[in-house]
Amino acid sequence: MSACVPARADSARTKHVHPPHSPPPGGPRRYRVAGADVSASIAVFLIALPLSLGIALATGAPLQAGLVAAAVGGIVAGRIGGCPLQVSGPAAGLTVVTADLIQQYGWRTTCAITVFAGIAQLGLGCLRVARTALAVSPAIVHGMLAGIGVTIAVAQLHIVLGGTPQSSVPDNLVALPAQLANLHPADVAVSVLTLTLLLLWPRLPGRAGDILGKLPAALIAVGGATAVAALTGLRLPKVDLPSWSSHALASLPEGPVLGLVAAVLTTTLVCSVQSLLGAVAVDKLVAARPALTGRVKRSDLDRELLGQGAANIVSGSLGGLPIAGVAVRSSANVAAGAVSRNSTMLHGVLVVIAALLLVPALELIPLASLAALVMSVGLKMVSLNHIRTVTRHREVLVYAVTTCGVVFLGVLEGVVLGIAVAVGVALHRLTRTRITHDDVEGVHHVHVRGQLTFLAVPRLSRVLHQVPHGADAVVELDGSFMDHAAYETLQDWQKTHTAQGGSVDITGRRPGTRISEPAEVDGCRCRPWTPWRNHQCERPSKAPAPGTDRRAASGSPTRESPATTPGPNASGTSGESSAPGAYGTPGATGTTDQPHGHELARGISAFHRNTAPLMRRELARLAREGQQPSQLFLTCADSRVVTSMITSSGPGDLFVVRNVGNFVPPPGEESGDDSVAAAIEYAVDVLKVRSITVCGHSGCGAMQALLGADPAGARTPLQRWLRHGLPSLERVPADAAEDGRERPRLAGRAPADAAERLCLANVVQQLEHLRAHESVARALGAGDLELQGMYFHVGEAQSYLLSEDTEGGVFELVRETNLTA
Repeated sequence: MSACVPARADSARTKHVHPPHSPPPGGPRRYRVAGADVSASIAVFLIALPLSLGIALATGAPLQAGLVAAAVGGIVAGRIGGCPLQVSGPAAGLTVVTADLIQQYGWRTTCAITVFAGIAQLGLGCLRVARTALAVSPAIVHGMLAGIGVTIAVAQLHIVLGGTPQSSVPDNLVALPAQLANLHPADVAVSVLTLTLLLLWPRLPGRAGDILGKLPAALIAVGGATAVAALTGLRLPKVDLPSWSSHALASLPEGPVLGLVAAVLTTTLVCSVQSLLGAVAVDKLVAARPALTGRVKRSDLDRELLGQGAANIVSGSLGGLPIAGVAVRSSANVAAGAVSRNSTMLHGVLVVIAALLLVPALELIPLASLAALVMSVGLKMVSLNHIRTVTRHREVLVYAVTTCGVVFLGVLEGVVLGIAVAVGVALHRLTRTRITHDDVEGVHHVHVRGQLTFLAVPRLSRVLHQVPHGADAVVELDGSFMDHAAYETLQDWQKTHTAQGGSVDITGRRPGTRISEPAEVDGCRCRPWTPWRNHQCERPSKAPAPGTDRRAASGSPTRESPATTPGPNASGTSGESSAPGAYGTPGATGTTDQPHGHELARGISAFHRNTAPLMRRELARLAREGQQPSQLFLTCADSRVVTSMITSSGPGDLFVVRNVGNFVPPPGEESGDDSVAAAIEYAVDVLKVRSITVCGHSGCGAMQALLGADPAGARTPLQRWLRHGLPSLERVPADAAEDGRERPRLAGRAPADAAERLCLANVVQQLEHLRAHESVARALGAGDLELQGMYFHVGEAQSYLLSEDTEGGVFELVRETNLTA
């Protein structure tokens, strides 16, 4: 048998069937819906029902079209779409587009345009271009939504006042004074009541507010206004739902071809961009939920486009409004705890039931109440948070132009204007470069802000030549792009200035960002604070000798190369990170053997050149003011535990004590180690630290040695030191439950092995030793100090903090938080 064919090659194709006389396997799996999905679907349905009617009213479409779109969006897009928790339906962002189409082409042609837009979305989904839509500047998207919101609010204001809106924002603004002079008190009263309930309902105080606040404010506002209007007998226009038998369906489009194509493109663009951005936003909301609510897969944006396209085809065919992902309903779905797409689909089913069985109740709703609801939605689309964001990123011009273009010209025209302005702003930033020169204590600083292109070369050359010959110079580049002309200018000037006895340091805005080639010391190029692999040194490969394997010459491991032989690395462990050659380890194939002292010199040289210029001012301040650390960090001497890295701290933040096993010998113990006690006393009484952290870690050699310790006695210094871990060993007997007590553990999973179990117990035990020290006990009693236990899993790069609120102590995983400037 050939060695290339597996011995059991046919087993993969063997069909396993049950024995002929045994009962067949269980029937098909029953369809189950989680309780969280049921409750979430009800919450979304209660929000979708009034909003769907209101949006249909705002567009001028038959009111039933809003219910059709809500049902189809929930069932079809919910089942096919790629974002399980996004709720689709008639969206406020499509109101202006749809209203223009209805006014220009009529309702039946608008339905046909919706169908063709859905077909276009299917094509885009098949081409897998969904991610391309996200390349549109957020300022353009926010400006588009703000413009649509303004248009909606101005139009619905006329209905709120008891009148009829005009076809455009300028016409509505011109007609507003006359409308204010001819108010309809009943419409205004119902609208004010609706807006008041919308505003106050989420702010109800006390326990009653917590309970009642779970009901959607939109439902309460419309329901309350409807009840008041019915009880008081107010005469005002109300919802009119004609019989479903007379419902208008799509027909063949009529109108100029170019106009219809533009209409399809506009509908496709707005539906797709809003849905895709909504899917991304839903992913963020789901990620921010507590882990206990269930895991939901991230969105498949191409599949989401396919789902939206299918929903628009069905909705347009059945006489419904265009469909897109809706932010209000989607956020409510996530907040209600939905765990699958079943909640979205159930909400669509509930809309169908309401459209068939609740028509008499729906026809009691005043149109002014729906108009007030939609007007509030439009006003919320002009988000102050979005305005702050675009201001911070200097894109106010793009936002303002897009908003004004949508308001006064139309959605497609406004978006095109916004894109044109965004491109112009980008080009302006690319060509606008500020170059300054300062002399600070004899060191000449040349600061370049912006992108360095050939257009800035004359100014750059003029400023560089202001640096005197033989002077020390630092060129700081605060930008992300440099073309070849600027690079050549910098390099030529640097070589000339260095040849004349001066020094040049070219740095970027971030640590380690350099334009010139990294410094070479003994042939090693060091890049500090980059993705790490021990010293992160790379030796330039030498030309291989004739007949030599090129991979061996470059130091890459080969089957015959000694690179596959495990050996000690800089961390004191063995494994692949000890592969010679690629990282400057002595003995590498194709490299020159160097003493280990050269590695130290290379690292120091890299620090002097790359990091020291960035840290010099801070270190000088610390040298003047002295150390004022906030905490004492007591951890193991293991080289893989980098305290500053795992705590994101810098010079002066931590007072660190390291020893084998992160032990804290109890005070007064015979032959104890006074160095740890002295460090604790100094940190607490002199430095006045506010917290002490004892940090253990996975794969600890001290814990392994403790598990295999010889109880006969300590003979070597290491064995004598390990006796400080014997109390920890006693906390974890072979039978962990023999005394009925809970043991220290990790939240969410059991310890991987006995060494990890001992490491967790050791952290808890050393905290008890800490409390026995007089200085620590005194600070704890005064409330000036807190103790923390920590466990760092090296392989997972994750940290756990000890929570002592539970019996035995549980180490909770530190969750990622969104830290904003």
